[in-house]
Formats: sequence, C-alpha cells, structure tokens
Amino acid sequence: MSASGTMKPPEAFGWAWTDVASRAPGRTPPRLPEAGPPAHAGFSRTTKAALGTASLGGVALFSGFLAFVACLERDERVPEGRADGIVALTGGAQRIGDAIDLLANGYGRRLLITGVNERTSRDEIARLNPSQRHWIECCVDLDYRARNTIGNAIETRRWMRQHRFSTVTVVTSNYHMPRTMVELDHALMGADRVVPYPVIAEGFEPDRWWSHPSSAKLLASEYLKFLVAWVRTRFEHDPERSRAAILIGRGKPIKMVAEPLLLRGQQ
Repeated sequence: MSASGTMKPPEAFGWAWTDVASRAPGRTPPRLPEAGPPAHAGFSRTTKAALGTASLGGVALFSGFLAFVACLERDERVPEGRADGIVALTGGAQRIGDAIDLLANGYGRRLLITGVNERTSRDEIARLNPSQRHWIECCVDLDYRARNTIGNAIETRRWMRQHRFSTVTVVTSNYHMPRTMVELDHALMGADRVVPYPVIAEGFEPDRWWSHPSSAKLLASEYLKFLVAWVRTRFEHDPERSRAAILIGRGKPIKMVAEPLLLRGQQ
C-alpha cells in the first residue's frame, strides 16, 4: 500500500494475471457451448402445426356440412319424365305411399320396395294403403334381403337386371337421398339413369336445423355417412364383394331370408 493509502496494482510487484491455458504451448482456451433453443421449442412448433391442421380440417368439415344441408331438397316435385321402374327405400311410411302413388300415376311400370322387415307382409302394406291395393297386388315387388343402403343399391341392381330396366326413379327421404345416389350410381356403374324423388318428412326443418337438436343430430349423422360412402366407393369395384361394405354394414349388406317366409310375404 502506498503512502497515500491506495492499493498498488499487482504489476507493481512484478505479478501478472495471465490465463494458465494461454501459457501452455499448443492449447487454446476452452469455449463455452452456445445457448440453443429451449428443449420444448420443437414440441411447441409441432403442437402448433397439429392444432393448425386440425383447425383447417374442422373448418373444411363444417363448410362441407353446410353445403350438404343447402343442397337438400325442400319441396317434393313430380319426376321429370317417366322411368321403367320405381324403387322405394324403407324407413318411413310416407316413402311407400308416395312411391305407390307414382306407380299408380304411370311414372313406372313396376315398384320395388327394398329393405322390408321380415315380419311385414304384402297384406299389411295393402291395409296401410287401401286405395292402392290393386297396384300392390299386381305391380309391387318386396325385397327382404337388404340390410342397409348398400344392400338397397345391390338389390335395386338385381331387380333392374331381372326386368331389363335401364331407368329407375328412387324414392327416399331428402336427407338420405345424397348417400342413396352415391350408392346407386356406384352399383349401377353409371350405365343406368337414376331419377331422384326426395320425400320431405313431416316435422323435419333443414333450414333451421341449429334450433332443433334432433334435426341437427340426424343431419350430422347422415353427412358423415355420406362422406364415408363417397370415399369407399372411390376405391372399391363392386359393393357385393367389398370388405369395406361388409365392415361398415356390420355384416354382409344383404341377408338370406327363409324361403317359406319370403314366399308368404310375396303372396
């Protein structure tokens, strides 16, 4: 310490602060690793990308749903022109009644009701439509084999080939018509003309589906089934030999019915 009371620097005593590594020949001072991005940064980017993709997919799915609802028919209209045959898909009494009326008015030579319950006979259908008994007895065929819409399309194809029909009017509910058309066009392979006749169910409000939970649920379910049918038919050749059709239908889309029961129902 100097007389003035201040500390002298080490160099004043012959000392020098030097790095030990710098005095060693051939060695360089070690370098500390540079700070990289946090470990969670990559995970965060992946999560954001996944969320973004899911959001876009959700928007596309909902937009498709709105388009699906917008394309549904709101009114029943007389078919344009006459067809060789008429096909009605079971699922509502109104469908059967409308199909028989079309037959009686000359819009087809024969009517196929496909997907009939095994316990439903021709007489029961005639009792529900007493004014059309003549047409039911002479010109209506009942199909007990179809399990679902895929089976309806298969049985329609068989029926048309049997009667050598090339045009058919299909009767089903308006919300079911898009999927039915996909299945029929696929089963018929575009070789025959299909004329849609959508039935408007009573109490069904497609224009205000958001205010009716039952309608919203029905439309959402039918939309998803339509998408599955559209994708499936892009990759399969024949619905009768399709593994996807069997899987979706929880079994073969058509079933075997006991012959006596089938004959009794046709009488």
